[in-house]
Amino acid sequence: MTIQTNGKATTTRSTFRIEVVVGITMKATPSAIWGLLTNAQDFPRWNSTVQSIEGKIAPGETILLRAAIAPERTFKLRVTTFTPNERMVWKDGTPLFRGVRQYTLTSRGDSAIEVTMVETISGLMLPMIAGSLPDQGPSFGRFLADLKAEAERGS
Repeated sequence: MTIQTNGKATTTRSTFRIEVVVGITMKATPSAIWGLLTNAQDFPRWNSTVQSIEGKIAPGETILLRAAIAPERTFKLRVTTFTPNERMVWKDGTPLFRGVRQYTLTSRGDSAIEVTMVETISGLMLPMIAGSLPDQGPSFGRFLADLKAEAERGS
């Protein structure tokens, strides 16, 4: 899959799957970006799309996330993949309704890093609730813009 790194999210939909992809290019080190992505307590300071994260963002850990787009809901996410400075995956739900978010950092070789985020929502219950789900594209674009601003400020 090719993901544009212009900071604008693209959403694709089918009956049992919604996928939102967004990417952006940053002039920051992978370790600076990774440090921001894995510091749960600091997320709300620089990230306008997150109200809070409780827990530790580390392999096998569970975190509780409250997003600005759905402040009444707490997402219980498990960190299932954790490759420092490269890739991280958070999952929640069951086969009836599952969310999977993947973060990937890719070096371009010119001191720029492409950061992509892909969120896939799927499951047998999706057709019944898809209409009530908010459009996450704008929020995901804001998230990466906030990440870029903070990462480049620190570089």
